[in-house]
Amino acid sequence: MCGYWVDKYPEEVKKIAEAGHDIGNHSATHPHMSQLSSEQIAEELTATGEKVKNITGVEMNLFRAPFGEYTNDVISTAEKCGYYTVQWDVDSLDWKEYGVDSEINQVLNHKHLSNGSIILFHNDAKYTPDALGTIIKGLKDKGYEIVPISELIIKDNYTINAEGRQIPNEVTNKNSLTD
Repeated sequence: MCGYWVDKYPEEVKKIAEAGHDIGNHSATHPHMSQLSSEQIAEELTATGEKVKNITGVEMNLFRAPFGEYTNDVISTAEKCGYYTVQWDVDSLDWKEYGVDSEINQVLNHKHLSNGSIILFHNDAKYTPDALGTIIKGLKDKGYEIVPISELIIKDNYTINAEGRQIPNEVTNKNSLTD
């Protein structure tokens, strides 16, 4: 959630939290965070986090950078503020407003759609409300289960690849013998 959206729709924020959905921070003003200082990034996250907590009592711990732009500084600053940075690997392109059929096709036939995919939608997209039912049914028909992102993400020892997918880091166990 963006802070400006939280300000505009506090009752919706409350309903989303009461329904048990994961709530993630998307900044206060939707800036290009890779162009901000660590202090400015922290301010963006803190401002929205406090707004959501005041309305819902929920302390968010998920963060998605606006425009999908992240750097090591963005990720480490978010981590210092108590957030796991999440990225998507399937973009619905709902923000381009191509229409319902285009959005459905974009998701259900996306080249990266697979187990563990995170699909990007926007809460103010024009066609998503009409497309979402068909998309959910199509995903289920393909054998996918829709789960809260908190059940899907890897929280430790991972990297994010160029497609936005979390990849577990290999763990090697080296046994050593001592004399």
